[in-house]
Amino acid sequence: MPLAQPPLDLDGSVKPHDHEEILGEHGVIRRISPYHVVDDEKAPQGRRISSFAFQASNGPDAGMSVDLENSIVEAGLNPKEYVIQPPFIGAVRFQAGDLRGLGFKVGYDPLPDNPHHGEVWGSFTSAKKKALVQVAAPYVDIP
Repeated sequence: MPLAQPPLDLDGSVKPHDHEEILGEHGVIRRISPYHVVDDEKAPQGRRISSFAFQASNGPDAGMSVDLENSIVEAGLNPKEYVIQPPFIGAVRFQAGDLRGLGFKVGYDPLPDNPHHGEVWGSFTSAKKKALVQVAAPYVDIP
């Protein structure tokens, strides 16, 4: 069943919200681009995902752009294939409940070219970005 439409402001933009249909155990996928990967001699493969990958976009109500795994699956698509489109080379997965436990809101924010798009809103402090790195699970390995 598709998600209910998100709340909109007077300009028609999605307002930051915690979408009640996105349950705590639902997957929230963050796409990783080559710009999010840094060299690290201590990492097993000599590279790791930077905390730069876990921050909000620019703008007054901007959040961290994500894809909603359950929405993708309900549409009959393979989420691991769906999230890997250039320029994205990998992905990590959160559980919505873990994000909320860190004080973030997890909402539905469909885009014209991505009906499974969501946002994670909140305060992306250095400490919270480090916490996001800790709760992120590998989803699509970075080549």
